[in-house]
Amino acid sequence: MKRRLGNLIISLFLIMTMLSIGIIEPCAAAVQQTEQTEQAEQSKKVQIEFTQQEKEYIAAHKTVKIGYVQDRIPVSFVDDNGEFGGISRYIFDRISELCSINFEYVALPNGDVTYQLLLDGGFDLVSSVEYNEENLKAKGILISNPYLSGRKVVVAREGFVFKSNAPVSIAISTGSQTIKKVLGKIYPNFKFIDYPSINACFDAVNSGEADMLMQNQFVVEYWMAKPIYENLKVIPVFGLDDRHCFSAVVAYDGQNGASVEDGQTLINILNKAITALSDDEISGFTIQGVMENLYEYNFSDFMYRYRFAVRTFIILAFVIAVLLVLLAKLRYRYNTNRENAKIKDRFLNTMSHEIRTPLNGLVGLNYLMSNELDDGEKLKRHINQSNVTAKYLLSLVNDMLDMSSLQEKNLKLNPGPIDLNLVADAINFLAENAFREKNIKYAVDCKIEWPYIIADEARIQQIILNLLDNAKKFTPNGGKVSLTIKQEMKRNKKILTTVTVSDTGYGIGEEFKKHIFDTFARELDTVSKGNHGTGLGLPICRHLARLMDGDISFESEKGKGSDFSFSFTAELSPQEEQGAAKPDGEQPKSSGKRILVAEDNELNGEIMLELLHGGGYEADLAKNGKIALDMFEKSEPDKYSAILMDLLMPELDGFEAAKAIRSLNREDAKTIPIFACTANSSQEDRKKARLSGMNDFITKPIDVAALMEKLK
Repeated sequence: MKRRLGNLIISLFLIMTMLSIGIIEPCAAAVQQTEQTEQAEQSKKVQIEFTQQEKEYIAAHKTVKIGYVQDRIPVSFVDDNGEFGGISRYIFDRISELCSINFEYVALPNGDVTYQLLLDGGFDLVSSVEYNEENLKAKGILISNPYLSGRKVVVAREGFVFKSNAPVSIAISTGSQTIKKVLGKIYPNFKFIDYPSINACFDAVNSGEADMLMQNQFVVEYWMAKPIYENLKVIPVFGLDDRHCFSAVVAYDGQNGASVEDGQTLINILNKAITALSDDEISGFTIQGVMENLYEYNFSDFMYRYRFAVRTFIILAFVIAVLLVLLAKLRYRYNTNRENAKIKDRFLNTMSHEIRTPLNGLVGLNYLMSNELDDGEKLKRHINQSNVTAKYLLSLVNDMLDMSSLQEKNLKLNPGPIDLNLVADAINFLAENAFREKNIKYAVDCKIEWPYIIADEARIQQIILNLLDNAKKFTPNGGKVSLTIKQEMKRNKKILTTVTVSDTGYGIGEEFKKHIFDTFARELDTVSKGNHGTGLGLPICRHLARLMDGDISFESEKGKGSDFSFSFTAELSPQEEQGAAKPDGEQPKSSGKRILVAEDNELNGEIMLELLHGGGYEADLAKNGKIALDMFEKSEPDKYSAILMDLLMPELDGFEAAKAIRSLNREDAKTIPIFACTANSSQEDRKKARLSGMNDFITKPIDVAALMEKLK
């Protein structure tokens, strides 16, 4: 409020001054025209009487070099065009006319301007020199009469109280050094701090680094319009005038051949021109310089002046943004929960149907078998049907586990050295029997040039068997299914293997092609033909294929069949490293055919013993890991050829039991094969089994043929 009131008073003072001297007229155009007319008339009327010596000087010196201060807006500064501007410029141009001498204006460098710098720079005059006793006494400069008179004012922070005897720090811009000596005599308690510019002086006072600054009233008024200095106040200093003069740069003692007499002659010429200037002209130049160089607000000033409003706006915008984000998250969570609920319902309904159907078949088959014990043919047929149903249930459980791992992003590969020819042989053996039962012709074309690769054998078999099983489901009796395998070497020396399964089945409709890789997706007309399935196989297989740096693609036409292609990329493996992965350390010794089975489930234990006896092996059963450890520790060396170790058992689980056996101080404890035999088949369990000292992993339900192959 004080600032605004002060600005208003100064503005009214300026307007009243202009009215009193007749400068302001009703029309702005008339004002400009009147000023120009008056100046032209005054230029014609004013006749200055120069001495003969002065006339000779004017004739010999058509151009005088003037150095001006460049940071005293609106008195003396460099304008946007890089030229001299301000009140001083208007006055100097008028003096130039009166003297008939051309002025060359050169900006003085910021900082202290030394006497030697002026001499070396060839300056004739320096402007804005303060008219005071110190400068009048200085050697090497001659002072003119003041061409612009004003007063100095003090700027301090609001609340600052000046005490004449208290220490006070004064911010002084370089180039105003004589003020130190003048003020130092009056106020010996003043401490002067030099700053490179007027702006820096204001910043120092504003921040509290200095107590106050002293400067020309017009310069202060310009900078006080800057919003950031709103907490500063102007204190008038009565009796301390600020009179600006010219200073002639002359060499004393004959330096550089310059003449003191020439300098004095120039000063005499300037003094006559200054005397010829009327008060009206000086007032007009002053008003023009002030009004044309008012402080212009910039973006930072705007932001500062309205900082509280801007901060409030930013805070409100931030709060609104946070609320919108939270609302979006809540909406997303709500929609996700609804979608998840739909997926869960669909999953439960699908799995309920898929599980209940084969379970119903198993219950019925068990009932029929119990009533047909004397009929060997029917009993054998029902047993085969039970095996098929049980295998389907097993594949269903495996798909569910894979889908759970996929959703939790835990579905990973377990690559190792494999022989792709052996993998293809095993797949073809299983496929030929399955297609033979349905009277489907099965053709194979395998062109495997690089069989020895690093890959996940189990997952490759899973994908190919899934594609073959789908081909069998959707190909009617009498149809044809073919398996093609081809390879090519890529530029990075990796092998790209492409497996294609083609059939002459029902084909896929155009609409269903868009959703064939969606979870639980099944085409309605194929379901009506009795082809059951969960719709999990293809999504899982495609994910596995992409983990192998490959993919699954297809082409199909309704009623003509389908072609599914599975591609994967693998590194080459040396031939000698092929075959099943070997356990670390020495090869297991095999001096007998007795197997130690660690199994806490009584029924599973009895079944395992019967399976082993049927395979030509003797077997002993331990009902937990601790008993298994004791039985092995008390046995004769090499009594057991292998250990089948369940993982989840009381007393001592399979992991700890395997570690304890490996730590026994006997030779066969280090070499006997230990197979993890469990329904837990996660990658974490496989890794943990390896770390505990086990050699391989057999998942339940146990594939008897695979078990016997491992025991060999």
